Amino acid sequence: MSALAERGVGGKKSWVYDHKRLERRRWILRWLIDKVAFRILAKFERVEGLENFPQKGPAILMINHIAFIDPIVVLACLPRNIVPMAKVEVYRIPVWGIFPWIWHVIPVRRGEVDRRALRMALQVLSAGEVILVAPEGTRGPCLKRGKVGVAYIASRSGAPVIPVAVEGTKGFPSLKPARWRQPGAVIRLGKPFRFRSVSDRPKRDELRKMTDEAMYVLAGMLPEARRGEYADLSKATTETIELL
Repeated sequence: MSALAERGVGGKKSWVYDHKRLERRRWILRWLIDKVAFRILAKFERVEGLENFPQKGPAILMINHIAFIDPIVVLACLPRNIVPMAKVEVYRIPVWGIFPWIWHVIPVRRGEVDRRALRMALQVLSAGEVILVAPEGTRGPCLKRGKVGVAYIASRSGAPVIPVAVEGTKGFPSLKPARWRQPGAVIRLGKPFRFRSVSDRPKRDELRKMTDEAMYVLAGMLPEARRGEYADLSKATTETIELL
């Protein structure tokens, strides 16, 4: 049975997450990333703010998304294995597509409310693990409006959210010497926070407010040129956010 297995229960299908079956293969993949990818394909500089990363228990990493390799760099530099959420198309990329299959990345169908992906994310969090979310739903040089999925998952699970600023990944993976002479990836983890309980089941407008407030926290960790939709920090509010 797959580590993310679909079982029939009373005529319905449900996803069952098997943490133990995945840990060994993930540590092997991380060794390959460290010994191969970070020496040949991508330049990694440093990670900052590790004191904000929990040693145990569930958490949600919320990143800005510049380049294809962002989630790989983040998961490789942290002391625990994490489970990224990524567009389902990454499974179909030649050569690279084998990585999400082995790691069991959570596939997300863009352009719709992917309830299966949301259930899978909640299963991973209930197992005490960490997921990674790029709330913009796509990558680009500056922030776009965040999707409300991150607020939904955080409010339903109660897991803390850790904003993660990514910089220096543009142009990787690369074998070009010129790119390697430039600065490499820098990952910065911000202070964790939880969403204050708005209601048992937040409505769409409440999720929108929660998401925008979280995105402003992330924007405040980024250079001004990367803030995009959230450039005006004077509009930031924290009515739904509680710093931990």
